[in-house]
Amino acid sequence: MKTVWVALAVIGSLVGSLTVGPAAGGSVAPAILPALPHGTTRLATVRHAVTGYAWPGRHAVAKVAATWYGYRSVLPVVAMTPGWVRVRLAQRPDGSMAWIPASDVTLGSTPYAIVIDSKTMHLALYDQGRKVFSAPAGIGAPDDPTPRGQFFVAFVESPPVPNDGYGPFIIVTSAHSNTIKNWEGSGDAVMGIHGPLGEDREIGTSGARISHGCIRLHLSALRRLSAIPPGTPVTVIAG
Repeated sequence: MKTVWVALAVIGSLVGSLTVGPAAGGSVAPAILPALPHGTTRLATVRHAVTGYAWPGRHAVAKVAATWYGYRSVLPVVAMTPGWVRVRLAQRPDGSMAWIPASDVTLGSTPYAIVIDSKTMHLALYDQGRKVFSAPAGIGAPDDPTPRGQFFVAFVESPPVPNDGYGPFIIVTSAHSNTIKNWEGSGDAVMGIHGPLGEDREIGTSGARISHGCIRLHLSALRRLSAIPPGTPVTVIAG
């Protein structure tokens, strides 16, 4: 866990200290951005659909939409250079990133980060690099494991009706199942963080491998995540 904490701190400090200048054909962004507090992640809210590049202005690799599943695209910034920001993308394949013009985004930040340990089967919440909360979790079963890697909160949505144990909200992440391609006709299979779906006993105090890849929490634990905004980093590790 210490390794993850250090990695988050390094990313936050690097992103916070880089500069942004004018983008080609766009307005001028601040020449020097203020450094972010320790453990904070810079976010880019996409104002309209833009082309994403492998390098600033070179080799188009993706269309970065202003919305994803109807929700505003708020993407973590992993690097910056004059006039450009490099962001994580929500679409497949997992780990996708692209450079987009800084003039096409609105910058913000989040102090939070979520780390899910698939070995200990626990979810931890960090606030500016400090762990403030940990809870047992129901993670993916061996046949449908929770994907590992660096992801983020794509959006937060209301639970379906009837609500069979999802809880007051569902945190939808940018992680996609490696074994399921089309979950219940949705056309995709993304990892969510939600309630226990009636399996509180199985989750217990030590966690369990019971889901199709999503993260199931006791409702009391889920409510502790109610302030988490879109763009917040979500890292799944293996202990």
